[in-house]
Amino acid sequence: MSAAPSKSPYSGRIKIFLDGADRATMMEMATNPVVQGFTTNPSLMRKAGVTDYRGYCQEIIHQLGGKPVSFEVFADDFPTMRTQALEIRTWEKKGAAPIYVKIPVINTLGESAIPLIRELSHQGVKLNVTAVYTLPQVWEVAQALKGGAASILSVFAGRIADTGRDPVPLMQAAAELCDSTDTAIELLWASTREAYNIVQAEQTGCRIITAPADMIRKVPSFNRPVMDVCLDTVKVFKKDSEAAGFRL
Repeated sequence: MSAAPSKSPYSGRIKIFLDGADRATMMEMATNPVVQGFTTNPSLMRKAGVTDYRGYCQEIIHQLGGKPVSFEVFADDFPTMRTQALEIRTWEKKGAAPIYVKIPVINTLGESAIPLIRELSHQGVKLNVTAVYTLPQVWEVAQALKGGAASILSVFAGRIADTGRDPVPLMQAAAELCDSTDTAIELLWASTREAYNIVQAEQTGCRIITAPADMIRKVPSFNRPVMDVCLDTVKVFKKDSEAAGFRL
């Protein structure tokens, strides 16, 4: 009979970023010492009810306590992506949050963004290359970023897991590849699905993981005794059954 480990292997080496666009949550997490940065995307902004993209981004960067934030381009053609990226870069002001520009590794036609990534990175634009899924993509992106500005390479480990595949071997290989290519490239575990992914991401060598607020709030309980959790669980069952007025 195997027992639960007495201590979580999480050490706190990995940087945890909030993934979201809700203003109140972002401001809450800006004061949370566990959170070291922020990521957003157009889908999250739409869900949060953002209608003025430029106005929202320019305002929120002054409310994040100087922690880095990634804003994504939303054009689908590369010339317009470039124009948007260069504008987003200008939003970074002294005393505000450092800005990374998110560029998807391909567009909706499946065309590679590698030439644009190389161009922008070597022009000094800090990039977060997003929607990466394969090791060949990691290699191409890392080569394009090599020698350029500080950058983030986001592999969607959670969505890979959604396909029934274990993302851990890929993330381990990706971490080794990034570290050996250029130490200014930070590998990020994206699309987090459960709190334990934070432990997995750290163990694979990722520098960053981005997660929703509800998972980040679980980090302080990583070493909580599991029997305490067991007791809380049955207490919740009892409370809810009484509140529902169930009878047999």
